[in-house]
Amino acid sequence: MEIFLIRALQFVLAISILILIHEGGHFMFAKIFGIRVEKFFLFFDPWFHIFQFKPKKSDTTYGIGWLPLGGYCKIAGMIDESFDTEQMKQPAQPWEFRTKPAWQRLLVMIGGVLFNFLLALFIYSMILFHWGDTYIPVKDMTHGMRFNTEAKALGFKDGDILVGTDKGEFKDFSADMFRDLSEAKYADIIRDGKQQRITLPGEINLLGMLKTDPPFCRPLIPCEVDSVAKGSPAEQVGLAKNDRIIGINGKTVGSFNEFTEHIGRLSDMMAVAKSPADSMKARKAVLVVEKAGTKALDTLNVTLTPQLTVGFFCRPLQMLYEPKTVEYGFFESIPAGISYGIGVLSGYVDDLKYVFSADGAKSLGGFGAIGSLFPASWDWYVFWKMTAFISIMLAFMNLLPIPALDGGHVLFLIYEIITRRKPSETFMIRAEYVGFGILILLMVVANLNDVLRWLGYM
Repeated sequence: MEIFLIRALQFVLAISILILIHEGGHFMFAKIFGIRVEKFFLFFDPWFHIFQFKPKKSDTTYGIGWLPLGGYCKIAGMIDESFDTEQMKQPAQPWEFRTKPAWQRLLVMIGGVLFNFLLALFIYSMILFHWGDTYIPVKDMTHGMRFNTEAKALGFKDGDILVGTDKGEFKDFSADMFRDLSEAKYADIIRDGKQQRITLPGEINLLGMLKTDPPFCRPLIPCEVDSVAKGSPAEQVGLAKNDRIIGINGKTVGSFNEFTEHIGRLSDMMAVAKSPADSMKARKAVLVVEKAGTKALDTLNVTLTPQLTVGFFCRPLQMLYEPKTVEYGFFESIPAGISYGIGVLSGYVDDLKYVFSADGAKSLGGFGAIGSLFPASWDWYVFWKMTAFISIMLAFMNLLPIPALDGGHVLFLIYEIITRRKPSETFMIRAEYVGFGILILLMVVANLNDVLRWLGYM
């Protein structure tokens, strides 16, 4: 419960910041051009609100709604999600949106998206200024990678050290590395101390690379004990720091990756167990251990927990390899942050093509999926990095030419500027209803996916 609350709090705080900045962009441009803003709300307020106030000599009511699905900046004389058609029946006023030149209305509509983009770039810049850029270069992962069957069919072997592709040298183990591999014509690796080149098809499905279990590749971690949980089966049978597990149930183990795969097979046995005796049989394991310092082999009979855990931990990547940190001064961090943000946006846009596939539709996530991206404990570095990413994601999504989104309004305004013909109010109202329906449908699908994943059906 505590983990859920921490993640929920981070999610709500991040979304609140992004909503205020987005609606603030619309608000600022509206004020610049003398357009009246009637309401400025954090979260929606159908039927009732949590809080609201209206300053003296102000036309704007500020408040907080109860439905955290977005924010609201009600601009006078504009057809938006409020569907305020009564106002549109009144004579047009000079302080209304509809009486302003098309170029001013265009700037009002892109203000929210612009502010979200600028916020993301600012956050990335300040992250680099405050924390720097810390990562483990892929080529320094000297234990190499563990590859799945599909990767091995292309020519990769366990232990290969990835160097780069025709798109350039790999930086760190991230989605960018998988993206390069999916589009590359070849990959450079180091195998047995010698550099080799593997020919690639240039069109590997990125979603498949990441979603398959096991994934296309992951860092190979030696199955060497770093610590043992108190009271665990590992402690009971005498596993100690620096012991190396080299076998389980008669099968050779070359890495912790292989060890977890063997545990996964025991999990399959547990799933089909028809009696307590069968379940207990699946929990029995025989480990072959190379004892620390002596190289002597020992055979340990261990009974795993009902969750099939042994209770030991291997060294994480940060302890296996020396992280590299690039530090930035204030003025250096700004162009570096802009470059980083543009790279994130480019990767996000490139990956959107997978949304239109069957697997891509299943990968859509709602509030639960987004909230789960935040860490289980409060970490400001991760919080700000996730906030910047969501800001870029929301900015781009809002630019899509769907009525009810900013992009839909922008599309109609560009049409008006080019043709000098303004779409009728009836058309705009109908388009708003259609766009709102599309958004509701997408939201239902995304959050239904969250529920199905939680229930184990996806």
